[in-house]
Amino acid sequence: MNKTFLTLSFLMGVVVLASNYLVQFPIKYYGLEEILTYGAFSYPIAFLITDLANRSFGKLIARKIVYIGFLIGILFTLIFSTNFTDLISIRIAIGSGTAFIIAQLLDVQIFDQLRKKKWFVAPLTSSLIGSTIDTFLFFSISFYGTGIPWVTLSLGDLAVKIFVALVMLIPFRLLLGTLKAA
Repeated sequence: MNKTFLTLSFLMGVVVLASNYLVQFPIKYYGLEEILTYGAFSYPIAFLITDLANRSFGKLIARKIVYIGFLIGILFTLIFSTNFTDLISIRIAIGSGTAFIIAQLLDVQIFDQLRKKKWFVAPLTSSLIGSTIDTFLFFSISFYGTGIPWVTLSLGDLAVKIFVALVMLIPFRLLLGTLKAA
């Protein structure tokens, strides 16, 4: 389990880094630049990682993965994608860290409370609630008062996260047996 634990923690950090970088770029096709960024597609994978760890190893291990992923993600973000001369970039780092830790720990707790229900109830419910909290915390901290249309961006972002949360049920179900055997 040590190798799996380290792998999941590292993957969590990579997802945070990728999402923090990609959120800076609106999708400029089909008139989506006011409502969607590329970060919406990568971030829901963090909930998949947390939920797999929670189901396979319990909430204490899932929390540890959140904390280690948080540290790795913030460190990577500060090194690779934070421009310290740009206030928006700094706010993205702060917003990301705050939203991530609150939403992921909430996800762990909700998942744990629902773990005895049908296999899809816990990951879907915890991911949807966590994604909603994360989205509004992140966008309001990062972009409030900047002139960036953060409300519409957050709504577009959340719509994609909800869709991706539904799609993530497939790898969740497929990977469950693999992690338990690891």
